[in-house]
Amino acid sequence: MHEVTAPPGATAPVFYEREAHAHGDGGTLIGFWLYLMSDCLIFAILFATYGVLGRNYAAGPSGADLFDLRLVALNTGLLLLSSITYGFAMLEMDKDRIDTTLRWLAVTGLFGAGFLAIELYEFTHLIHEGATPQRSGFLSAFFTLVGTHGLHVTFGTLWLVVLMVQVRQRGLIAENQRRLLCLSMFWHFLDVVWIGVFTFVYLMGAMR
Repeated sequence: MHEVTAPPGATAPVFYEREAHAHGDGGTLIGFWLYLMSDCLIFAILFATYGVLGRNYAAGPSGADLFDLRLVALNTGLLLLSSITYGFAMLEMDKDRIDTTLRWLAVTGLFGAGFLAIELYEFTHLIHEGATPQRSGFLSAFFTLVGTHGLHVTFGTLWLVVLMVQVRQRGLIAENQRRLLCLSMFWHFLDVVWIGVFTFVYLMGAMR
């Protein structure tokens, strides 16, 4: 019978806990990848819908009339920075440093909250100007696509807060590390989608 020995410096309880959870990691991560693929399909449909309706202004305002690229660029910077700070959190997690992991996660959450605050301001401003979702096909597609991404960021931020509480209470155990890894994939996925939104919706829309 093959005997498993603990690596130098590892205590037996910690080592065997990691061994016990090692076989569950693959299934969890594969399942989460499948979820991300389904989310890709949702956003692909929303992008395609915007591509069809993006020029249907119904004699109303276009993206060139409505979009403030400076504000959008600031929002983009916040989300991209949040992806970098989450990467720092994962590096600290690998070193088993709970406090610094939580600090970087908190910074990530603040960037995410800032992104959502600016997006809510943008939506409120557009609606105040009369550019409501029912005004035209362009605005319906715009609010649906950008709003769906915003809902994902909201969910990710709430998930981040819950994980911070769990890490504070139980430490960087195998389950929490696996959850942080899943959230990392989700957060970076949202960054990639936003780059598409920024390019396809805002930049191209401002040039029309």
